Amino acid sequence: MRLDRSFQTDARAKPARPGGGTASGAQVAELLDYLARQLVDEPDAVRVEELDEPDALVLRLHVAEGDVGKVIGRQGRIARALRTIVRAGAAREGRRVLLEIAG
Repeated sequence: MRLDRSFQTDARAKPARPGGGTASGAQVAELLDYLARQLVDEPDAVRVEELDEPDALVLRLHVAEGDVGKVIGRQGRIARALRTIVRAGAAREGRRVLLEIAG
């Protein structure tokens, strides 16, 4: 299976923010959307909702009912990996990001 390499970053790219971070909440949501679409059988049903809470950014991942298990994975391993990726992508902003999975 070939993966789309559209999320590769250029080492020479300048930071988008004065604080030095390059990943915004929208970019993290887009990455989550891309990864979830690669995991499920119904990629058209995938959508990511961004909720701006006072203490954190909440990304709510919506997938088809039959694909919830694929996104969660055995013993929650895939969900844990997705949460780690989302958290790492937003760490440069110094902002807390939470991932919720909804069917």
